[in-house]
Amino acid sequence: MKKAFTLSELAELTQATLVGNPHHTITGVADLASAGENDASFLSRPKYTSSRYDEAMRKSKAGVVFISPDTFYDKTRNVLIVEDPSRAFQLTLEAFFEEKRSQSGFLGIHSTAVVHETAVIGQNVTLGPYCVIDHGVHIGANTTIGAGCYIGSHTFVGSDCFFYPHVTIRERCQIGNRVILQPGVIIGSCGFGYTTDAKGQHTKLNQIGIVLIEDDVEIGANVTIDRARFKETRIGKGSKIDNAVQIAHGVTIGAHCLIVAQTGIAGSTKIGNHVVIGGQAAVGGHLEIASGVIIAAKSGVTKSLKEPGKYGGFPVIPLSEHNRQSVQARNIGKYLEHIEKLEKRLESLEKKSSEN
Repeated sequence: MKKAFTLSELAELTQATLVGNPHHTITGVADLASAGENDASFLSRPKYTSSRYDEAMRKSKAGVVFISPDTFYDKTRNVLIVEDPSRAFQLTLEAFFEEKRSQSGFLGIHSTAVVHETAVIGQNVTLGPYCVIDHGVHIGANTTIGAGCYIGSHTFVGSDCFFYPHVTIRERCQIGNRVILQPGVIIGSCGFGYTTDAKGQHTKLNQIGIVLIEDDVEIGANVTIDRARFKETRIGKGSKIDNAVQIAHGVTIGAHCLIVAQTGIAGSTKIGNHVVIGGQAAVGGHLEIASGVIIAAKSGVTKSLKEPGKYGGFPVIPLSEHNRQSVQARNIGKYLEHIEKLEKRLESLEKKSSEN
């Protein structure tokens, strides 16, 4: 663990432009409010909180702050100017701790791991305590399977993957390279499908498809992704899925999407590339969501969205319109009060008119 960096070393590490003392020493990292003279911090200035962070920047005692090129700063302060301050700060954080994916103390194949004789295990694979690798499984090189994981029969797992403890992957699923699965992820459970007879009794539809996860996907804790009824549920390259998301059978999610916590996506919906879905959103089944769509938190999608743009509400409408309606709804009490006053005034005028 490296204990300290000079600002010139940090500038080289992060490819940032240094303004300040190149010999100043940094020994830790912190947020703007709590940082001291030997800490590095950053200012990302998200639009909706920029004033708060500007104030934190002004008061901060940080030894250096990563900022973007368009950020105003005190010329007496040490700054590292870079296009993506948050990413540069992350590189600094990782350089201090030299920690990759919270490595366990268990390396190699643990004595309690159960590996079927037909499984193919690549080089430098780690199988943690009590994990189970079923028959016909293929695991690529440098992959780590954490404690208590289950990999179902004839599942393919690529290289350089990292599965945290208690991940379950059912039979015949396909996982690409460099995929990260957080604790409690369940891949390939049966989709929610039943036929209902005239008596109202439900009979299960066997889900015989698979889940296919492409390269560089990360899936958060307790996410469930159902297998397709007869073909595949697919998660596209580079997409990131937050905790506690439900993805139903036959869904297709494109490349580089962001899906935030507690979102539910119903069966057979197709989602394009670079789509962002906010937390607790609900997306109906058999819909199409175009590439570049952004869906606000707690929204409900009941119809296909075939044009890129920002949407919100339940059911969703263009976000600008939704925001305008939300403001109007918040002011409905004032509108009602104003209407009552107008009604009383009208009654008074009508009474005077009738008297005349």
